[in-house]
Order: sequence, then structure tokens, then C-alpha cells
Amino acid sequence: MANRSAAPRANPRTAPRTPQGIQSLETGGALLRALVVRGGPTMLKDLAADAGMPPAKAHRYLVSFIRLGLVEQDPVTGWYDLGSFALGLGLAALARIDAVRLAGPMMIDLAARLDTTVAAAVWGNRGPTIVRWEESTQAVIVYLRAGAVMPLLASAIGRCFAAWMPASRTAMLLEPELAAAARSRRPGLPTSRRTFEAAMTGIRSQGIAQAEGTLLPGISAVAVPVFDHRGEMVLALSALGYSGGFDASLDGKPARALRAASRELSIRLGALV
Repeated sequence: MANRSAAPRANPRTAPRTPQGIQSLETGGALLRALVVRGGPTMLKDLAADAGMPPAKAHRYLVSFIRLGLVEQDPVTGWYDLGSFALGLGLAALARIDAVRLAGPMMIDLAARLDTTVAAAVWGNRGPTIVRWEESTQAVIVYLRAGAVMPLLASAIGRCFAAWMPASRTAMLLEPELAAAARSRRPGLPTSRRTFEAAMTGIRSQGIAQAEGTLLPGISAVAVPVFDHRGEMVLALSALGYSGGFDASLDGKPARALRAASRELSIRLGALV
């Protein structure tokens, strides 16, 4: 009699299939990964060891990679490094990366985990410009939405750009804001080039910018920079909320979460962090 309790056989038509690839390409890919991790010209024996294959086998793969332009060999030392085609592939991949698009899922997650409003801003033709806004159950009732331009001195986002953007990019906005701050004498704002530079040095050393009530009374915010493969700032991520319930400290939960998100996003954009 047949065993009725036996597990049913999978239907070959419905069972999930693992796509078949070319094993030799995957094996050779270990050499390319080793070159990337090494970060510079490498001897054959070291590459072979990193890829887990005999030097003779590694050499055959490297010969083919050289023909494709993925690898080049120094004619003097005999060491190997990534070739011009590999460089072209990397640059093409980076050109297809949209920082704002990549930041979107992170912002949704941050807003949910922190239960606070999260914003992303880029440098536009008028200065730091909010391009995405994610609210939580603790929605902040302010007139800051996508398209809003942030001041350099009073906002966490603006201070973030002022600290990490080249001075040549921020100069046109900075001088009028410093003059206005000197006239108004609003507390918490730098009023001279000297106090501004001191504030920016502090922000860079802390890795995060803060603003507590300087842009809007009762609203606090923190912001972090995101860098690309050139080491240039391309995006600011910010969390903000009502000052009474929002932790804007340097080691608070929002600050820690933003730093982690900034690091992850920068790595995905090719930055060496």
C-alpha cells in the first residue's frame, strides 16, 4: 500500500528555478572583486590567493580580462590593476545612480522608525532646496515642503551645505545672510566670517548640523551630508520636529539614525567613507 503521509512531489512546472549562469564567469569575477578590494596594483599570487584559485588558473582569466580591457598589467612590475573598460563600466553605473531616488526608501524607513518628519535637499540654483518630504504621525505644521529653499545660517540643512560645499558655491548666499544676521542680532546665528568659520569647523568635526529654533520658533532639526564617488556633497538628509519632543542632540536617536543612513547612502553612491 502506498504511504499516504509521504511529502508530495514538487511539480516541476511550478517549482521555482534558479537561473542558470556561466560558472566560469562567476569564478573569474572573484579576481575582479579582489582587485576592487585591494584598491591598487596587485601581484598575481596575492590576487590568486584572494580569489581562492591557483596562480596558473588566475593567470588564464587575467589574460582574457586584459583582452577585454577589464584588467591591465604593468609592463615593468607585472602587477595587475583594473583596466580602462572597468573604469568605464564603473563611471557608467555611477552616472545612472540618482541620489534622491536611492534616498527615498531610507527616508520612509527613518520617518517610521523615528516617528518624525524627514526631508532631503539638494543644491539648487537658489541654494539648498528641499526635494522630498516624508511625514510621520508627528507631522510638523510648517510651510516647508518640496521646492522650499533653506537659508544657509538659520537652517540645519543650510548649515550642512555651508559646512561641506565648496566656499565658491556658497559665497553669493553667505555674504548677504551674514550682513542680515549682523543687523538683526538674532541669537544663535553667526554674524561675521570668523564666527561662521568657527561654527562650520564644529559642524564638520561633529559630522552633523543642528538648528534649534533659529529658522522657525519651536522647531528643531538635525542634518547630515551625503557624498558621491568624487567625495562631493550631493544631498542633505534632515530630521525635524517640535523642540519639546524632538531630540536634536549630537548623540540622540535622530542623529545616530541619520549618520548611519548617510554612510549607507554615500557608500551606494561610490564614496569612500
